[in-house]
Amino acid sequence: MLEELKEANSYISSKIDKYRSRSSLIKLNTYELTKEVKDLYNENYRTLIKEIEEDAEINNVPIISKEIREYLKFIIKSNKNIKNILEIGTATAYSGIIMAEEIQDRNGFLTTIEIDEDRFKIAKSNFEKANLKNIEQILGDATEEIEKLNKNYDFIFIDAAKGQYKKFFEDSYKLLNKGGLVFIDNILFRGYLYKESPKRFKTIVKRLDEFINYLYENFNFVLLPISDGVGLIYKK
Repeated sequence: MLEELKEANSYISSKIDKYRSRSSLIKLNTYELTKEVKDLYNENYRTLIKEIEEDAEINNVPIISKEIREYLKFIIKSNKNIKNILEIGTATAYSGIIMAEEIQDRNGFLTTIEIDEDRFKIAKSNFEKANLKNIEQILGDATEEIEKLNKNYDFIFIDAAKGQYKKFFEDSYKLLNKGGLVFIDNILFRGYLYKESPKRFKTIVKRLDEFINYLYENFNFVLLPISDGVGLIYKK
């Protein structure tokens, strides 16, 4: 399967190079291709997404649910002002690929941070297989790495260590453009914010509850009961 993906990517790249050099054709970017190449790309993309989903299930990798995947796509697709995205928590690139796919034809850019080196390497391979452009991967602790960034973003996606959500939010919100959105996944943490939680999760649950109160009191915030809970913050 890996060899087939490599061959498909090579074929797609050859088509892009060929048609970019022919001025008689409509100017093409990565996704403005002939129907034949588009169909091949879509098949390649679906296969890769399915492989990442299967790997996540086998190896217990936390990736977004299918409901969140479709909601993310909808938000980004319908908001043409979203070009530059910051992702906190790459995992194996599942959500990153979903988001980057939607901003390719806008010349958008994805910056994504991951603390786990093994997942960082897997994500790098998956991004390459997806044949996506304008992606910056950062290996490190987001509580430190966000402060080093010197660019602004239209959309921020947070899905990492739940106990650090407030820190991630406060550091990244400073980089959010006016009119931008912060999307926080799993903010209800397995439902433990409204039902009894195991003792080992008490501290995380307390922090998340306080964080939600903080967002309601100080920001344009809405909490949605989608999947494991979504928090949306709009910056005026």
